Amino acid sequence: MTTATEGTEGAVAQEPGVYEAGSTDLLRFATAGSVDDGKSTLIGRLLFDSKTIFEDQLESVEQVSKDRGNDYTDLALLTDGLRSEREQGITIDVAYRYFATPKRKFIIADTPGHIQYTRNMVTGASTADVALILVDARKGVLEQSRRHTFLATLLGVPHVVVCVNKMDLVDYSEEVFENIRSEFTEFAARLRVPDMTFIPVSALKGDNVVDRSANMPWYEGTTLLSHLERLHVASDRNLVDVRFPVQYVIRPQQNDARDYRGYAGTVASGVMKPGDRVLTLPSGLESTIESIDTADGPVDEAYPPMSVTVRLTDEIDISRGDMICRPNNSPTVTQDIDAQICWMDESASLTQGKKYAIKHTTRWARAMVKGINYRVDVNTLHRDEEVSEIKLNEIARIKLRVTQPLFVDQYQTNHQTGSFILVDESTNRTVAAGMVGAVPHGY
Repeated sequence: MTTATEGTEGAVAQEPGVYEAGSTDLLRFATAGSVDDGKSTLIGRLLFDSKTIFEDQLESVEQVSKDRGNDYTDLALLTDGLRSEREQGITIDVAYRYFATPKRKFIIADTPGHIQYTRNMVTGASTADVALILVDARKGVLEQSRRHTFLATLLGVPHVVVCVNKMDLVDYSEEVFENIRSEFTEFAARLRVPDMTFIPVSALKGDNVVDRSANMPWYEGTTLLSHLERLHVASDRNLVDVRFPVQYVIRPQQNDARDYRGYAGTVASGVMKPGDRVLTLPSGLESTIESIDTADGPVDEAYPPMSVTVRLTDEIDISRGDMICRPNNSPTVTQDIDAQICWMDESASLTQGKKYAIKHTTRWARAMVKGINYRVDVNTLHRDEEVSEIKLNEIARIKLRVTQPLFVDQYQTNHQTGSFILVDESTNRTVAAGMVGAVPHGY
């Protein structure tokens, strides 16, 4: 998904580019759960036990732990990077961390547990391959566990790993673990999560995080890290053919490049090659790819998430916000959008008739709320069809009328062309993240 340039603390994120986004051995996972379930400690344990932290980082954490009066090293501090987070003892934003093992590279999005930060969970999970849901073994399945599982399903995260944490505080009881697994499975069955795994862990003690636990001989599965290393992740979850939103038209001023006209952007899905026939939208005119250029020179093919410049054999009037696709596999061209949204604005609510700026791929337009179909109760999955407004962190299905056609796919088939953001034009705040036609499978 995309974000506005300012005021986007709740928007769906473009993850930091520490690792190449298209790397086949890269796995992105987002952690989520209720407050104090131990998300930050679990990530700290992963970093510590996999020996992927620097000595000065460890020394800093040990010193802060000592200053707090702790008789142990608080590994949660490895992810709680902001001073305000440490002072409050909670994670209040999405903290991205990176580590690698000999088998795979990882990008972690540590999201907050408080209900008022649901928008941050949407941010962290929007690019995730795996949602790691933590459940406190003492408390069982809580509202936030259900909320985050629903959101992960809504966002199309293909794998869910449920870590039943703090098993050391329930005497490593198999019965407690099985009861939680049974309750969680019953709820998740209504969402039909594609792939779900349960692992009993103790982040504080290190049981089943990186090393197998001798305290739970009844558990025959893999450790968390081993599971994450072995998990198969598709390199491209977009299930449609070529989608190339045009970001910029390149016309160099040098005399020797007078005839050069290229269309720059990031490949959203599919593979493009010189010689391919393509369709341009909204004109509906067809052409052939003459060449594909990059900063390092021409390439024989382009695929997600490469940033390239495409040259066509024909002169066609193409501008920012237009799209290049296949002639026989094009997105839906429409001004009426039916979508699920997560409302992110704490200062105002969404009501029928409200107008916003909408950003979809590289195209900006204005949109009016034609109607609110329903609001979703994430605990019961009940649809409230009598609702008249949508408030902070609420999930709803709405209808929008847009001032100019957008080129959209269903979110389940293409996350890039199936997502958008709404922006309050008076404040430039991102107020909602939307998913075109997005409904969790089986919901």
